[in-house]
Amino acid sequence: MQKETAWCNLKASELRQLATENAIVVVPIGSIEQHGPHLPVQVDALLAGEVCRRAAEYMADSVPVTVTPTIWSGLAEHHMSFGGTLTLDFDTFRSVIRCICRSIQQHGFMRIALINGHGGNIAALTVISAELTLELNATVACATYWHVAEKEFNNILEAQQTVRHAGEAETSMLLALRPDLVDQQVIGTFEPPTDGLGAENGVYRWRPIKDWSDSGVIGVPAAATAEKGVQLLEAAGKALATQLANSTIWRD
Repeated sequence: MQKETAWCNLKASELRQLATENAIVVVPIGSIEQHGPHLPVQVDALLAGEVCRRAAEYMADSVPVTVTPTIWSGLAEHHMSFGGTLTLDFDTFRSVIRCICRSIQQHGFMRIALINGHGGNIAALTVISAELTLELNATVACATYWHVAEKEFNNILEAQQTVRHAGEAETSMLLALRPDLVDQQVIGTFEPPTDGLGAENGVYRWRPIKDWSDSGVIGVPAAATAEKGVQLLEAAGKALATQLANSTIWRD
């Protein structure tokens, strides 16, 4: 029988028991933001939660683990001009994560993994996880799921490297997970850039995504297939499970 890993489906007594077993608490973190004309605004939150669910399922028989509900809003000011985006400022984002991690730690859990599904959260989570490790005297690690599975993703993707935004990777995973939410008829009606949002010649500055893309998309959604999506989700879940089960991450 498959073990239940969802925090919300467990009883308080079961969570107390998991704390005594030094369980890993996985906290998915996403964003609600525009994903072009063909994908819903919940992509990042949906995929972060799904990858974490799969990772916990893969590792539950060998490592005690539980997955909290997804923190669904992140840092997405750069998407605001397209509509549909619900963003937090940095102080609020940090405070929400701090309160959740503090609750987890007070229940006796000492291993917390913040698993990210939105590019705009990456830099902030690096800082927040370091601060919380010192403050809570617990190990608070962070990762972005497509970075953990970078090699596997690049072996699957055909038209772009890594995830980008609403391109081949995310569209494929949505086609596999929630095809009812993908408007495939509009995908061929626009030509998004295939690169962007990175540093220019090693120098980073903030820019709204509209400076890069008229459609709000970066990547090649026309290359997406449900079959690739199945492979990407499986690869991400397994790669994340492998890393979370790596004892060196949690060693003091």
